[in-house]
Amino acid sequence: MAIRLGDDAPNFTAETTEGTINFHDWLGNSWGILFSHPKDYTPVCTTELGTVAKISPEFKKRGVKVIAVSVDPMDSHKGWIHDINETQKTTMNYPIIADPDKKVATLYDMIHPNAIDNMTVRSVFIIGPDKKVKLTLTYPASCGRNFDELLRVIDSLQLTSKYKVATPANWKDGEECIITPAVSDAEAQQLFPKGFTTVKPYLRYTPQPNR
Repeated sequence: MAIRLGDDAPNFTAETTEGTINFHDWLGNSWGILFSHPKDYTPVCTTELGTVAKISPEFKKRGVKVIAVSVDPMDSHKGWIHDINETQKTTMNYPIIADPDKKVATLYDMIHPNAIDNMTVRSVFIIGPDKKVKLTLTYPASCGRNFDELLRVIDSLQLTSKYKVATPANWKDGEECIITPAVSDAEAQQLFPKGFTTVKPYLRYTPQPNR
C-alpha cells in the first residue's frame, strides 16, 4: 500500500553499514530522509550517494539524518563504498540499509514492477520529528535526484511547521513567504510584525519570519 503524506513512517529494524538500527529510535527527535537506490555499483547511484556525503554538513545544520537503502546485501554495500569514496572524492558518512529480503522496500512501496522489476526505484521520504511522512518523491531509475531541491523543501517544511506561512513557487530560504489564508489580517498584524503586502485577499506576502 502506498504511503501518503501525513501517514506514520513505518518503523523497522535493519542491518546497515553502521550497525543494526531501529528506524524510529535512530531518528530520535530529528528530521529524516530515507532514500532508495536501484542497485549497488551503478553509475547514477554512485554519484547520488557521493553527493549526499559531500553535503552532509547542510543536512546536519538543519537537524536532518540521512539514510539510504537498496535490496543489495551488506557485503555489496561495503565494497561499493570504496568506489563511491574514490570516484566522488568523498568519504561516506551516513548508513546504507542492506535489504536483501526486501522488507524495507516493501514497507515503503519502493518496488514498482512495471518500472524496474525487483529493484527499488529512486524513492525519497522526508520524515518529521513526529515520525509523520512530510514528503514523498519517486524518480525513474535513469534520473539522478536534485539534492539542492531536497534541502530547499526541508527549509520550507521546517519554516512552515513553526509559522503560519506557506512558501511560493521557486522559494528559497530568506525570501518572502505567503501568509496562510486561515490567518485574518488582524491576526497577521500580530504574527508578522515586519508587516505584509496584500496582492489579493488570499495572496499576502511577508518577509520570512525567522530571518
